[in-house]
Amino acid sequence: MQTTNTSRPDPITVEIIGNAFSSITEEMGAALIRTSHSTNIKERQDCSTALFDMHGNLLCQAEHIPMHLGSFLGIIPCIMRTNDVSSLKPGDVFIGNDAYEGGGTHLPDIVLVQPIFHRDGLVGWAVNTAHHSDFADRGHAHIYQEGIRIPPVRLYRAGELQEDLQRLLLLNCQVPGERLSDLRAQLAANRVGAERLVSLCDKYGTDVILAAGQSLQDYAERKMRAGIRSIPDGEYSFSDRFDLLGTPFDMTLSVVVEVRGDEMTLRFEAPPQVRAGLNLIYTGLLACVYYTIKAIVDPTILPNAGLSRPIKVVAPHGSVLNCAHPAAVNGRSAIAQRVVDLISGALYQAVPDRSIAASNGCCLVATFSGARKNGDLWVYLETIGGGMGARKSKDGLDGVHVHMTNTSNLPVESLELEYPIILRNYELVDGSGGVGRQRGGMGLRRTYELEDDCRVIISNVSRTRSEPWGVDGGGNGAGSRITFLRNGERLPEATRDFIKGDIIEIVTPGGGGYGPAGSRSVAHVRRDLRDGVITKAQADQHYSGLAE
Repeated sequence: MQTTNTSRPDPITVEIIGNAFSSITEEMGAALIRTSHSTNIKERQDCSTALFDMHGNLLCQAEHIPMHLGSFLGIIPCIMRTNDVSSLKPGDVFIGNDAYEGGGTHLPDIVLVQPIFHRDGLVGWAVNTAHHSDFADRGHAHIYQEGIRIPPVRLYRAGELQEDLQRLLLLNCQVPGERLSDLRAQLAANRVGAERLVSLCDKYGTDVILAAGQSLQDYAERKMRAGIRSIPDGEYSFSDRFDLLGTPFDMTLSVVVEVRGDEMTLRFEAPPQVRAGLNLIYTGLLACVYYTIKAIVDPTILPNAGLSRPIKVVAPHGSVLNCAHPAAVNGRSAIAQRVVDLISGALYQAVPDRSIAASNGCCLVATFSGARKNGDLWVYLETIGGGMGARKSKDGLDGVHVHMTNTSNLPVESLELEYPIILRNYELVDGSGGVGRQRGGMGLRRTYELEDDCRVIISNVSRTRSEPWGVDGGGNGAGSRITFLRNGERLPEATRDFIKGDIIEIVTPGGGGYGPAGSRSVAHVRRDLRDGVITKAQADQHYSGLAE
């Protein structure tokens, strides 16, 4: 095992190497997206890449999907715990996805890990995850219904593919050819990361690279501590209601954020885990916390392991925010979005200038699956964005993915080319953003017409009985809804089997507003009316009496 040098490189060299780490992870992401096959990765970019040091500490995560940090946090410690590290060889590649064995946060996110060697010594790990939109039409009472569980195991040994393992994995997939192509893209992305890190070691020396990694983590810790010190000491609490279409009950989620000097403790309260795919594992909760605190405290903090050192996170074990085996976790992103809103709502009381109103709080997932004329199965998955919460000095963004699910949409051209589906409408929903001095972002309407029989499951439909809240007198955003039509007649919300010609309309929530509507200028009103953000009736109702 290679050891680190106790001396640290100069700050300029550390800065250069830190930028190189960022460049490497971004290049890994570009390689993964450009070489993948499935629309979920090549178009929607539902993937993430990262570099870790030899000890399994995060060096840098590319600016892709914050939720995927939860998939990364556990896998390398698990590999190091279950394998003799001295037995690792160049060309080894590990694969995993299981939430309870260190491999991920839900089963569709398959993680590939490649140890990186320089002159026979381990210097780091290249890691990526990609959402394989394959495990469609599954049950979600417990994790055994949600797909094949893969603990972190070797897919390649010293560069040799373990073909038996690969056959086992592909046999459990509905679209194996697509899975194989995407896995190869993931392999290629990690190879890019490994080659670039080795080149850095050749240029600067292994000891310098390892020492720079430690310096960058220490720097992130110092910046996080300085940012926390800028928040007044105290305890700040917030609660929110979590509702989901198809469940008769609402859940109350709450957090107390305690700030003491340069450290922060977050204590969550949540109901016991449920027999549905809503539960979030602890590493997923950590990903939500680290993302939100970084965004509020100091967005310029480097995305590495150092930022987490001053932060403590507590949540009841066996709850929906810290679930235990064998809880189902497939739809964990819906509740993850609410964790971000909870923390933002609590810290609004301490630093209102840095916090925002509630965003759509709903990672709505539409999954279509069927068979082509030759008998091959197809699966199309889409997570649909909505409105972003308003900020103190800016309106919320319209029709975007927010916070933990930073994916793109599937363009209409790609959708209609690859699947038997026509997109009849794709538009912003007028007036769905909360009113205020700064208005919330608008939600989306996406209307599908089916060209063939298929199975459709719309999940994570939250904010049907609640609304994204505004702050400082801002109005709430509108909620979500789904509508199924056949020959103009509505079908029940529980419908799963559809036929050619059926219509599926999905409307996602808007974001909450910031500040009282009466403080919005006439110029804002005119612009909103012109852009269709508000209706004439809303303008009359909320903005009457404004002076020129």
